[in-house]
Amino acid sequence: MDIHELKSKFIQSRDYSTNDVNTLMDFAKKAYIHNEISIKEYRLLVRELESQGAVIPENYTENSLIENSN
Repeated sequence: MDIHELKSKFIQSRDYSTNDVNTLMDFAKKAYIHNEISIKEYRLLVRELESQGAVIPENYTENSLIENSN
């Protein structure tokens, strides 16, 4: 799956279009969690979205139950 396919799936499920890379990253994460895409597809999408400027929100890591290894 590439970004164009991800956008198409987003439009089908949400009934509107977006070019916001952070919104698309969230959508890709949900698709992975629901086993709609593989880990390989998810990683490729995240890599591409990050190259376009997507970022993980700061409060996501602060409120996570997973311990940071920083």
